[in-house]
Amino acid sequence: MNESRAAIRYAKATLDLSVESKASEAVEKDMRTVVKTISDSKELQELLKSPVVKGSIKKNALLSIFKGSHAITEGLITTLTSNKRVSLLNEVALKYIILNEQLKGENVAYVTTAVPITADLEKSVLKKVSELTGNKVSLENKIDESIIGGFVLRVGDLQYDASIANKLNGLKREFTNSL
Repeated sequence: MNESRAAIRYAKATLDLSVESKASEAVEKDMRTVVKTISDSKELQELLKSPVVKGSIKKNALLSIFKGSHAITEGLITTLTSNKRVSLLNEVALKYIILNEQLKGENVAYVTTAVPITADLEKSVLKKVSELTGNKVSLENKIDESIIGGFVLRVGDLQYDASIANKLNGLKREFTNSL
């Protein structure tokens, strides 16, 4: 099964359970913590992807890292571990956030840039994305120097990649295909 489809299914199930339990905001807060923690830690990313580390060790590590999280969040970690899908945790958390915000009529636009964006640029991006989606939009800026320059804009399932790294890869593919 496609990894993204699996992540969406876990996220939808988690959202349904959290809405039913009237805990969607608490679980969203946990999911934001999960995304931030995993994206900030290369060691944690490697642990989750490692086929050598046992699932029980991954589960115990995650439960201790996210100690104090809502029971639904802990249940998600346990379920992903028992189904040998714990490597999807970050993607499930991202999908949960997106789905919950769509449920509330809000969207989050994720802009990845090589350097932090200015306040003026942030306002213009927010205005344009609000026009395109028709919803209230908030903006999150992620810094990734590997894109060299330009930006990558992601709103929901849509992504626009105007990064220099992407354009260089396109040129590289064209040159290798023409040889």
